[in-house]
Amino acid sequence: MSAPALTSASLTGAFTPEAFAAHLKTVAHLPAWWLDRKQAAYDRFATAPMPKRTDESWRFATLTGLQLDGYARGGTVALPQLGHAPVGIAKAGRIVLANNRLVTHDAIAADFAARGVIFDTLQNALRRHGDLVKSHLLAQPAPQGSEKFAALHTAFLEDGAFLYVPRNVEIADPLAVFHYAHGAHSAVFPHTLVVAETGARVTLVDLFRSTDASRQFACGQNDLFASHGAEITYVAAQTWSRDTLSFQFNSTVARRDARVLSLNLHLGGRQARHESYSQLQAPGAHTEMLALTVARGRQEFDQRTLQIHQAPHTSSNLLYKNALLEQSKTIFSGLIVVDADAQKTDAYQSNRNLLLSDEAEANSLPGLEIQANDVRCTHGATSSPIDPEQEFYLQARGIRKAEADELLTFGFFEEVLSKLTNDQLHDALRELIRTQFKQ
Repeated sequence: MSAPALTSASLTGAFTPEAFAAHLKTVAHLPAWWLDRKQAAYDRFATAPMPKRTDESWRFATLTGLQLDGYARGGTVALPQLGHAPVGIAKAGRIVLANNRLVTHDAIAADFAARGVIFDTLQNALRRHGDLVKSHLLAQPAPQGSEKFAALHTAFLEDGAFLYVPRNVEIADPLAVFHYAHGAHSAVFPHTLVVAETGARVTLVDLFRSTDASRQFACGQNDLFASHGAEITYVAAQTWSRDTLSFQFNSTVARRDARVLSLNLHLGGRQARHESYSQLQAPGAHTEMLALTVARGRQEFDQRTLQIHQAPHTSSNLLYKNALLEQSKTIFSGLIVVDADAQKTDAYQSNRNLLLSDEAEANSLPGLEIQANDVRCTHGATSSPIDPEQEFYLQARGIRKAEADELLTFGFFEEVLSKLTNDQLHDALRELIRTQFKQ
């Protein structure tokens, strides 16, 4: 396949045709269908325009920050170089990747492996379980405005994590995947694919980290597929450096009576865009789309969500909460779509913003697109400062203002954190959030 004519304005730094050709050599041992898909993705990236101010899907976003020059593929990293720290949870298995390559892998217990559970790197899965991976890897579109960056992810995706849970298998402890960016100007493309067959139950935690405060680029995605009656709990915690440009695309497919809870914690990045796309494809499907953000300094967090109800008797609940300090900025744009055949849909969408500074900016654009006539759909957004009476109450008891604001923020966040049934995971996220108030 020949590449189209390219312009220097759209292809710079690590993402030139020469850089892509070099990348293809590193993955030449992978299946031909995957290499063809990567080539097609690069062609889409090369020809797609950068976002414009007139694009509704980029409303309120700071487009001047979307510069793709100056990044490069990072070098190989050893585990001691990462300063790797555990998250304080019991784990059924662990994969650590840095600069798009495997660093270490703690395999799943032998009894689960004997029952057909697969927890491996994406490269190994492509070579050993190609048909299974092909059916689910990047099988859903990225329809929320970042098609160019989603294509870039596919083109340069090198390795990631793959989890397959067979029919009626339940894994009690979470599995953990660590994705590191190491070194100045590193570009990373994290990916996690989870496939839960009928009646399976599993929890997976994705952790995205920088090893230093340098400028970096992260462009990641996860695919979650829950078959009939399956339950997936997916938790992602993003602590990239404060000088990182980040994109993350979440794709969820829920089949009959499946339940998927997805909770994303956003803490790092200079400018971070997160897109979440949830499809409820059969009766009884239910998704929980949750997010918590602590924004400070001049950080910008751009959140775009899409809940599509494609079958009757489906339900979804979206709750995004943001706490904003100093001159930070958040954007929430969410849409609930109910297809004509999706009668008896029950969908909820809420974005709530806690303003801890008079200079912070929160933008909210919730929306509905309903084609059925027997549904219950609600949406809303609120932005408000901390209740001065609550703050005064705490300060009157000797608690400093910064500590009072932290306590009130945790109270504000607890509605989301309480959705987690794993106490260790709940406490681990609280500790990550607390680090934002110690800066």
